[in-house]
Amino acid sequence: MSTHTSAQTQRLGSGLSLFLNQRAGKVLTKFVILAVIAIGAVFFIIPFLWMISTAGKEGALIWKVPPVWIPPNYEWSNYIEGWRILPFDTFYFNTVKITILTVGGVLVSSSLAAFAFARLRFPGRELLFIVVLSTMMLPYHVTMIPQYMLYTKLGWVNTHKPLWVQWWFGDAFSIFLLRQFFMTIPLELDDAARIDGCSRFGTFLRILLPLSKPALGVVTIFEFTWSWNNFMGPVIYLDSLKNFTVALGLRQFQQRSGTDLQYMMAQTVIFVIPVLVLFFVAQKRFIQGIVMTGVKG
Repeated sequence: MSTHTSAQTQRLGSGLSLFLNQRAGKVLTKFVILAVIAIGAVFFIIPFLWMISTAGKEGALIWKVPPVWIPPNYEWSNYIEGWRILPFDTFYFNTVKITILTVGGVLVSSSLAAFAFARLRFPGRELLFIVVLSTMMLPYHVTMIPQYMLYTKLGWVNTHKPLWVQWWFGDAFSIFLLRQFFMTIPLELDDAARIDGCSRFGTFLRILLPLSKPALGVVTIFEFTWSWNNFMGPVIYLDSLKNFTVALGLRQFQQRSGTDLQYMMAQTVIFVIPVLVLFFVAQKRFIQGIVMTGVKG
């Protein structure tokens, strides 16, 4: 009896020891992963911290060795002075307007196209979807000249139209993302909506869109970031006079900020703030849209 009890105790002891070893191994693995992520995060955040630090420094502190990370007096006037060098109020107004129109156009057109690819049955649907996806493989520089020629014929060069009108006809990546999300939503919901007298568009508007908020949030963040940082488009669609004027203004800013780098960094901080605010506000929905695959039944 005692021998049997001793054997059971040994088995329990070995099982507990194995469990503790496995638990310790998992904890150690998580610790190593978090340590690597933390080190990588430090390397990525150092330039951002240097930018914020430089934006509030006096000129003499910028090139000091070793670098001064925390200036004794943070010069908030650098933001005002940098703003006065060029008409940044006009720049930001135009950027906000074009960004809103771009994001709105992508959300409307891409969600409708994705709904058609996910829910409607029509001849050539799969082939057409492949054609849409194939446009993602074309580099922007391949289509840049044909688009410029088209907008020249339309008389849109030197206007804001080339920067936002095209996005009201869909975006391949957004269509693909939303279509994949729509396909994970059970078709039984569509059937139930039609039994209740809901039309196709009503099903899209009242059923699919409310369930697709995470995916729509991802599209919003991606398109907002791309449009907000789009510098190539405005340069391409300006005429020679405007190009010369903008280049001259940027040259003046560069000459002024060449010795006063704090002004350039101050405007860069202001430019980054909207993207950071959008990400932190929509962070939860962004993660849901990336991780989730929709409602499964």
